[in-house]
Amino acid sequence: MYKILKYVVVDIARNKMVFGYTLFMLILSLSIFNLEDNVSKGILSLLNLILIILPLVSLVFSTIYCYNSSEFIELLLGQPLKRQTIWMSLFTGLTISLCLAFLLGAGIPILIFAPSALGLMMVLSGVLLTTIFVAMAMLAVAITKDKAKGIGFAILLWLFFSLLFDGLVLFLLFQFADYPLENFMIVMSLLNPIDLGRVLILLKMDVSALMGYTGAVFSNFFGTTAGIVVSLMVLTTWFILPLWISSKIFCTKDL
Repeated sequence: MYKILKYVVVDIARNKMVFGYTLFMLILSLSIFNLEDNVSKGILSLLNLILIILPLVSLVFSTIYCYNSSEFIELLLGQPLKRQTIWMSLFTGLTISLCLAFLLGAGIPILIFAPSALGLMMVLSGVLLTTIFVAMAMLAVAITKDKAKGIGFAILLWLFFSLLFDGLVLFLLFQFADYPLENFMIVMSLLNPIDLGRVLILLKMDVSALMGYTGAVFSNFFGTTAGIVVSLMVLTTWFILPLWISSKIFCTKDL
């Protein structure tokens, strides 16, 4: 497993797209923090961009890389190796590489300009979101052999969690505006890793008062130690479940 992992990490490290992603995040982070006088405003501006760019890059790059590595994977299948070992090595290599790219591009500037619980929460959320969307990309690859369909499915997942999910929530809020929906909103936040990461970071910024009564409910749940532990457990489940499903599919499908 170590040799496969080492090969994947080294191969991705030489990829121009990953280098460009790291450089882009670094320039973006430094520019935002230098332009904003208030660190909290810089964090907020960077947060909105990261929650769009990070899932998209993690999904699309991981999907393309897995499809382009199909011949390498078939070669490994001819060796006395378990399929699960090959799949987990590929996932771990992709996760480590993209997490390092995020940490070098955005994590270090965040910790330099905001060396606080807020900065740590943002970095932790970025790492977890990267891991989650790499797992989702591998699920897309495991489901279909067709490269175009796999990439399309990955982009559809990004669109759903980044844009369509919020529209669906707003639609439900307008339809049932006469009912108490605070607990419903908490459940819906747990069903979207991007929204969950956003809520955790916003509550660390003490802006829940600007969110009205719903913000107070969020603060009472997500702002407590138990709420943070539950949120982190849910985020962990968000990458364990897709990875487990994709591993089961890969171990049983005919390549």
